[in-house]
Amino acid sequence: MTRRLPCPPAPGPLEAYAARFDDLFSTLAQRRGFREYLTGLLLPRNRNKTLTCLAGTEPVVGAQHPSVQRLQFFLSESTWDHERVNARRVELLLADPATAPHPGGVLVIDDSGDRKDGKATAHIGRQWLGRLGKTDNGIVTVTTCWADENLYYPLHSVPYSPAHHFPKGKSDPGFRTKLQIAAELARTAKAAGVAFRAVAADCAYGDQDSFRRQLDSAGLPFVMALKPSHGTWAYGKDAYTPVDAAHALTWTDPEHPGDWTPVERTFRDGHTETWWAADARLGWWGPTGTSA
Repeated sequence: MTRRLPCPPAPGPLEAYAARFDDLFSTLAQRRGFREYLTGLLLPRNRNKTLTCLAGTEPVVGAQHPSVQRLQFFLSESTWDHERVNARRVELLLADPATAPHPGGVLVIDDSGDRKDGKATAHIGRQWLGRLGKTDNGIVTVTTCWADENLYYPLHSVPYSPAHHFPKGKSDPGFRTKLQIAAELARTAKAAGVAFRAVAADCAYGDQDSFRRQLDSAGLPFVMALKPSHGTWAYGKDAYTPVDAAHALTWTDPEHPGDWTPVERTFRDGHTETWWAADARLGWWGPTGTSA
């Protein structure tokens, strides 16, 4: 067996982390590319982490720089398995007492979209891009992350491919909706040994009965947001929309909030706001129901 050539180390303590992945790469170029990629992701930069940004070169004009071309080949042409690399990353997170998930945390499901021109790129299509708040040409990725009140980190991600990428469109066996991808990712997290109290998602997922059924059939408890106007079946005058459920709770004023609890939220720009939260009952959903 040929002895492996030593790889230029990553800066500082990052090398000890990067070395935990060395057995997943078959060549020196891959090990070096992985270290350069990690370094670029972690360095503070005042622009989006494009290839030129990751490599520390000028936008556009620096695209032909050897360091950029090297990263381009590592990310798009090299033969390493991204799923094995991510599985090792998750394995390290689960094994470290500082980041190990516990039953008090939640599994957050969401998707993010990035605008991109052209039609040839994999997974691209005209679709809703939540980050921009509009429909545009771009790529959407469904993600899961684990979170509690102190930290959060991503677990798994899968890009969504619009129907036009498949020979038979939405009837093609290979086509999967974002809801199907999200449910599969929740099951993947559970199979990987990630502990969490519930699956949490916004109303883009919470409003979908089929998605909640998939989670329920997998034995996964969930807390889902609903649009204020989204109704559910209820007896007689019982609350059947989130607005109805909120109105049924007692409230006088901030000094006498009744059923409501103040929640201090800190935003990215550093400012804070006081929001109010409460346990409500909507149909058979609620604190004492089969799901919350």
